[in-house]
Amino acid sequence: MTDARREMFGFLAETAGVLASPSRIELLDLLAQGERSVEELSEASHLSVANASLHLQQLRRTGIVSRRRKGKQILYDLADARVLDLMAILRGMAETNHAAAQEILRRAYGERDAVPPVTPEELVERLQRRSIRLIDVRPEIEYRAAHIPGARNIPIMALAERLEELPKRPEIVAYCRGPYCVMAYMAVEILRPVGYRARRLDGGFMEWRRAGLPLVRSDAPARADT
Repeated sequence: MTDARREMFGFLAETAGVLASPSRIELLDLLAQGERSVEELSEASHLSVANASLHLQQLRRTGIVSRRRKGKQILYDLADARVLDLMAILRGMAETNHAAAQEILRRAYGERDAVPPVTPEELVERLQRRSIRLIDVRPEIEYRAAHIPGARNIPIMALAERLEELPKRPEIVAYCRGPYCVMAYMAVEILRPVGYRARRLDGGFMEWRRAGLPLVRSDAPARADT
């Protein structure tokens, strides 16, 4: 093996090694929702600020996340869209090759909602026809960071108390963070028993962003992710 080849394999191993932490994977899942400060990430992940900061430094060192200064705040984001592809590949490998993971998927997700979710492609078409009402059930801070155009934010913890804001027609589509987020499942479980036609968005916000579909960000008008 040539020295250059071995060196390159070392860089690959270093990048892969940085991802070998459930906490860092969770931070990437949160950053897929949009730019966040260390303090916000600490609160959402239940890590201490010091621990979250250390994980973010390691992710930044290998080019997986980026950071910028805004006033006195340091804000982190995914370095680029390839990180979302990497997350999708990791999910696919884990779901395919681990029997325990397949059982969790069946029990915690598959059996929880038998109604087929709305695909991103279907959502684009139905938003254009205005034949659905889209709700974002993530926390407000994530909605403000970035959301799907046309979505109304009703955080899942407030949904049951704000049903009067939602007419019974047309059909409601709820979305949350991503494939393993349960907030959209909770939303349809609240809506259907009281007469709403409701479905989830397949893959949630993470897969919408990964597809490069339009986003509304706090500092910019609707645009495709780059």
